Amino acid sequence: MPTSFQQPVTHEDGNLLLLTTTGARTGRPRITTLGYVRHGGALLVVASHLGSPRHPGWYHNLLAHPVVGVEIGSRSFEALAVPAEGARREELFAYVVRRAPGYGDHQARTARPLPVVVLERAEPEGWEAPEEVRSLADKLLEVHTWLRGQLRQVGAEVEAHFASPAAAGAPPGLGLQIRQRCLAFCQALEFHHASEDGHLFPGIAHHHPHLADVFDRLADEHRTVARVQGELAALLADIAGADPRRFRAELAEMSAQLNAHLDYEEEVLLPLLAEVPWPPVAP
Repeated sequence: MPTSFQQPVTHEDGNLLLLTTTGARTGRPRITTLGYVRHGGALLVVASHLGSPRHPGWYHNLLAHPVVGVEIGSRSFEALAVPAEGARREELFAYVVRRAPGYGDHQARTARPLPVVVLERAEPEGWEAPEEVRSLADKLLEVHTWLRGQLRQVGAEVEAHFASPAAAGAPPGLGLQIRQRCLAFCQALEFHHASEDGHLFPGIAHHHPHLADVFDRLADEHRTVARVQGELAALLADIAGADPRRFRAELAEMSAQLNAHLDYEEEVLLPLLAEVPWPPVAP
């Protein structure tokens, strides 16, 4: 697995982590050793690149694939990587420099503002994994619950954006918080639907050929959701120029389409999967 190393600056507590990103061009995992600073319940990393005039590769990777892997000692977990913006970036960078002064030296070497990336929980607020998943039906419902929670959180952040005082008249750009969470959701949904189309649906259809019309409908719904998802992703590609009102309308359409699809999928598939053990039993 490819590994890169960014020379750490001096930290008060010498904290280092391994950050696994997905290559923006290659799609392959990339591991980088970084210094970090704790801030409340989140971790902060700085894309300093030793004060280079260009952002490091790992920063471009997390903009393309916001969900990253974090390893600290013996603990590893997934996180959502969100670069701070505006006044919050200034506040967090000052906080980092107080604890790791070397980053101030790095900033002095370059004209680009060094991005401060917040590594926060990848799960939606209020999410708790079920205590026990015994069947494939349980697993499917767990994934659906996670997707619904992510979609609700994206929607809540968008509504908060429109309700803010700055949104009076013409709303400002959507911001990286919304972009990163929505992009992460879209990528997770795409992976889930590809898994269903490639493995789950053909496997069930083989044992239940009389449900051909059901799987045709599910495949059509996947294509419909993918179309709206693609339009959202296109808007997110240019976050500064994205039309927030159009984004809000596209998100509302995808929410309606996806929730109806998940409801129907659960209605027809959960009874069929209730007796299939999870994890799968080895033959």
